[in-house]
Amino acid sequence: MNETTSTSQPNFELTTSRQFISWLKEQNISLCFSTYQTGKVFLLGHNSGDQLSVFERTFDRPMGMWSDGQTLLLSCLYQIHQFKNSLESGDNADGYDRLFVPQISYITGDLDIHDLAMNKKGQPVFINTSFGCLATSDAEHSFQPLWKPPFISQLSPEDRCHLNGLAMKDGEPAYVTAVAATNITDGWRDNRRNGGIVMEIDNSEIIANGLSMPHSPRWHNGKLYLANSGTGEFGHIDLNTGQFEAIAFCPGYIRGVAMHGDYAILGLSRPRYNKTFNGLELNERLEKENIEARSGLFVVDLKNGGTPHWLRAEGFITELYDVIALAGVARPSMIGFRNDQIRRVLSMAPFPT
Repeated sequence: MNETTSTSQPNFELTTSRQFISWLKEQNISLCFSTYQTGKVFLLGHNSGDQLSVFERTFDRPMGMWSDGQTLLLSCLYQIHQFKNSLESGDNADGYDRLFVPQISYITGDLDIHDLAMNKKGQPVFINTSFGCLATSDAEHSFQPLWKPPFISQLSPEDRCHLNGLAMKDGEPAYVTAVAATNITDGWRDNRRNGGIVMEIDNSEIIANGLSMPHSPRWHNGKLYLANSGTGEFGHIDLNTGQFEAIAFCPGYIRGVAMHGDYAILGLSRPRYNKTFNGLELNERLEKENIEARSGLFVVDLKNGGTPHWLRAEGFITELYDVIALAGVARPSMIGFRNDQIRRVLSMAPFPT
């Protein structure tokens, strides 16, 4: 029996498992997810009445997200937005304990930016999927390339391998995922079922292969976790053997992973039944077991592979891209660009000493 639902428009409903909100409170976290399919970012927490708090903002093709609880990065169609929490510790704005205000926007052009993060120097680093490289922002150019797979002979906007996922380790980029090690325009589409790879950035070596459309690698507690999206499995890579070890199966296309303690929060999408998604093991398994694909969030217990908590998105949301967890935050909010609220939220730095 589902206990908690939230609706914001007629064709949209979020439904949660019985203990989802209690779990958020126990873990002292809130969650955010992006959906470029609908141009929305959703921030999920709980209000004083222990009800699900749903806050949304509209952006142009929002995808990758990263946050340390005070700063938040969001990649969009041709920009990276950097938000800053404007509230002091213990303050709130209309019951929200975070108010992320946009402060900096990097104009990148359409690079099809997927995963992104902030390195320990305070610079945004991101997967430039269109050019097939790791990159950062630049004051004079659309981007500054930092690294590329050695099998990519030339940086050009051809999406040759569909480089997509980024795992940070000790504040620096460490691992990436790609759908295939191909070097021709859009070549990855012919290798979707088992051409996926994981690469270590430091030595530019492929450390795992034979994956199916891998996404969202995350380094957590000494392990490299990722989504083997084409099979619907979440697990980790054995760094000694290069084998993918599945932990859990989820009824949807996994894309977007947030790690917190003993849990992974996964974003699920309903597969598009077109050339990109047809022929994947995920679709075959769903059909064989007579399971309907879901969109929403699944919480995986890393200790036993169970999925005790979930949030289901019904209606117009069918695809998610990224998920982040905000530790120590109960009810987040953010300022967008589609109304004049951004004109009225002002702050002033102190005089220099």
